[in-house]
Amino acid sequence: MKLVINNVTFSYKSTPALKGVCFELNKGEILGLVGPNGSGKSTLLKCIDGILKPHCGAVFVDDKSISNMSLKEISKLMGYVPQNVSSAVFPFTVFDMVLAGRKPYIGWSVKDEDVSVVTNILNYMGIGHLATRYFSELSGGEQQKVIIARALAQLPQILLLDEPTSNLDIRHQLEVLQMIHHLCKEMGLSVVAAMHDLNLASRFSDKILMLKDGCIFAAGAPEEVITVENIMAVYGVKAHVSLTGNGRPQVIPIEPIDVKSLQEIPYKISYALGK
Repeated sequence: MKLVINNVTFSYKSTPALKGVCFELNKGEILGLVGPNGSGKSTLLKCIDGILKPHCGAVFVDDKSISNMSLKEISKLMGYVPQNVSSAVFPFTVFDMVLAGRKPYIGWSVKDEDVSVVTNILNYMGIGHLATRYFSELSGGEQQKVIIARALAQLPQILLLDEPTSNLDIRHQLEVLQMIHHLCKEMGLSVVAAMHDLNLASRFSDKILMLKDGCIFAAGAPEEVITVENIMAVYGVKAHVSLTGNGRPQVIPIEPIDVKSLQEIPYKISYALGK
């Protein structure tokens, strides 16, 4: 399985969001999407999954354009985990939530195979004990695991994750990313994950794609992309970058480049409030 993104361009009305994005992802690889807010990470994931249609360019899976696939075909190939999910939208139990991921395979009725897949994934994700709980009753971190489990229930070849660890504490961040890493290496799943945490992206990604203003600013191995110079140019932040024992970069942010203007903010607020 090979995912190819060829010159993908997208705009929201007159506002460009992606400009000529190109990359390739092979079976069993994890691609970390990094970049500041508004750089196009979420939009790119939606274009890959067919939620948004690129104005230019195309997305190919094994040389077949997804524009020529049905929604059912895409759902069997790709699992998508959005950034934010409102619990009010899903008044269902955890089991039923994950079972919804079997929709591309379910005909007139749920089969034993569907129940088995859901049960195994819930246990694999460490949330089997939550199966009968209502989704709306769960913590943000538990809900995030359920949404990831729902995507895995599709048995996809490609997993698209938009900030998969955003609601998780440190332990659960590592647990989820280690599970995903295991799925990639042991089962050949390919992953594209948008992440704000550069250290997690560095640790778990085979490749890094750094976006700025909808364009690829840098791409390559983590140690090639996550550098002091790139962080300063893309994020506007001074940082210290060192290599860990396994050769992966580790980032310690120091301060925004424009420190003086930030120091003036309290005075500007006080002036505006007449204090």
